[in-house]
Parts: sequence; C-alpha cells; structure tokens
Amino acid sequence: MTAPTPPAPPGDDRPPDRLGEVADAAARAFRLLPAVPHDSPSRPARRISTDPDTVERDLMRLVLTLVELLRQLMERQALHRVDTGDLTEEEEERLGATLMILHDRMAGLCAQYGLSMSDLNLDLGPLGTLLPPD
Repeated sequence: MTAPTPPAPPGDDRPPDRLGEVADAAARAFRLLPAVPHDSPSRPARRISTDPDTVERDLMRLVLTLVELLRQLMERQALHRVDTGDLTEEEEERLGATLMILHDRMAGLCAQYGLSMSDLNLDLGPLGTLLPPD
C-alpha cells in the first residue's frame, strides 16, 4: 500500500498527482470488500448462477450497461468541449444530434430486451452504483 500523496507546498505550480490519488482511492475501496462473507467464513464465495432462459437478456444487460457508461462519458466530454469553445457551431449541432440518436437507440434496445434504463445502473455494493443518478 502506498502512502497518501502529501499536499504541494504553497507556491508550487506543479499539477497534483491525480494518478496517485486514484490509486489511493482504489486501495481504500478494495479494503472495504471482504474476500469471504463475514456471516460464514467456511462457506465459499458466491458463484454466479446462470439461468438458460435469461442468459441472453442478462448478457444484453451487461453489454448495454457498458455502452451506456461509455455514452454518458462521451456526453460529458462533449459538454466540456462545448463549454470550453473547442467546437464550431456545426460540430456542436452534429455532436448533439448524434448523442440524441444514440440515446434513442439505447432506449430501443432496452425495450427490445425488456429492460429499463435504470436496470443498467448496476449496484456495486459499498462503492455505490455504477452510473450516476439521473
């Protein structure tokens, strides 16, 4: 385990060590997760239970969750670029239209597999949910 990065001294213009901060946060998060359930130390870790009737839907849920995570990240990056003025007006329009089409297609795929957009927000236990709340 690494020691936390000390704050920069006053007048130091170097950027903070973001990679170190992320590594520290990940280390703290993994310390929160027990390797074996506390209620039964002799019981093996839970196994994934698969149901042949729902395996396609479950796989689509996982794939759509990853696509939705990437879509939200792209949307945030696009908003950041718009806010900083990096895009022309035509690029902003095209990007906005593309993101709206992608959102509509995601909603259509969710409906096709009997999922809602909230079904894609996986619960990561002590870490919270994967996607931010709407």
